[in-house]
Amino acid sequence: MTAKDNKAMSFICFGGGDWWYHNRGHIDMQLMRRFARMGTTLYVNSIVMQKPSLKRNIGGGKSFTHKLIRKTKSILRGLRESGAGFWVYSPISLPAHHITWLKLVNDTVVQHQVLTVMRKLKMRNPAIWVASPAACNVAIKMKNRKLIYQRTDQLEEYPNIDVEVIRRYDLALKANADLTIFVNERLYEQEHSQCKKAIYLDHGVDFDVFATAENNKEIPSDIRDIDRPIVGFFGGIDDHTSDIDLVKKVIDLLPEMSFVFIGNSSIDCGELLSKKNVRMLGQKPYEQIPHYGKCFNVAIMPWRQNRWIEACNPIKLKEYLALGKPVVSTPFTELQKYRDVVYQADTPEEFAKCIEKALAENSPERIAARRKKVETSTWDNKAELVLDELFGKGGYQREVS
Repeated sequence: MTAKDNKAMSFICFGGGDWWYHNRGHIDMQLMRRFARMGTTLYVNSIVMQKPSLKRNIGGGKSFTHKLIRKTKSILRGLRESGAGFWVYSPISLPAHHITWLKLVNDTVVQHQVLTVMRKLKMRNPAIWVASPAACNVAIKMKNRKLIYQRTDQLEEYPNIDVEVIRRYDLALKANADLTIFVNERLYEQEHSQCKKAIYLDHGVDFDVFATAENNKEIPSDIRDIDRPIVGFFGGIDDHTSDIDLVKKVIDLLPEMSFVFIGNSSIDCGELLSKKNVRMLGQKPYEQIPHYGKCFNVAIMPWRQNRWIEACNPIKLKEYLALGKPVVSTPFTELQKYRDVVYQADTPEEFAKCIEKALAENSPERIAARRKKVETSTWDNKAELVLDELFGKGGYQREVS
């Protein structure tokens, strides 16, 4: 029997994003790629968590109408193979977590849809993975073999959600999950006593993909002719994460450098775009990100100082390091483990000086040290650690090659 035949190793993941539209570097998507080698795996695109709002710039960037259209398109795709080894499905769900009676109806409807897909895929006794607290009630009701809760962000700090409802979901998941996974060590220390069983996992990285990107000499056309040096950032630009005031001041302090941003923005970036040394290239497919990142001379993480960032652990830090790039960041808890290979700055003036220092000090030896720092933090290793915690070391069937 091959691992693909081992239906007992099937997984259903209530994801934190939409596979068709969001960054595919996230932990839930990366681990499902690996778990799909063990058996049938279903990724359920994110269940609506935010309250409906006609305001545009609330935690995800697009207008309500845009989000509604995008969600409808995702639902109409039905059940499809992802191209990454697992299946993807978008259930119909409503932003109803703050309305008690409608929440009960919504949970019932979502559960019915997922169970129907399970029968279609002939999934039996799957492990249930929860990346979005909005799936709490459905996941707990469906629990049979294992329930895993991915506590990778303080989602009660996310914009435009019902804070108390999400907190209740979080506590219920920690109390019911067979394993709660934290990627922020401080958050783990604060909350692991609330869990049946918890581990600090840390994030992984597609190390080989990022570390070898420079071996491919092809450069994306929209970054190819931008003047060097390039100070770059890839990822979402959102008000609750990015310190745009700091960014604007740093850009003004370094007019001879090009600042390139890869990713969607949920805030008004007109003032940034008005600067001659700024390029915003928009969202790119995950597979192309290493080939943009390899063009950076310095990579930056200009985060706000708030509770959201304090509990985060950006995957892009490891991706930047796997690329071998110098990294300049504002401080946050998880960064302290990387201070030997990362520059930290609190003010715009310090940030600009660190960028200049990073450029001046870069060398083959430093590039190698950055890569070495993350070379064992692969997603394959992280997936195996999770499986060992769930089923015991060697207590599951690995892929037969």
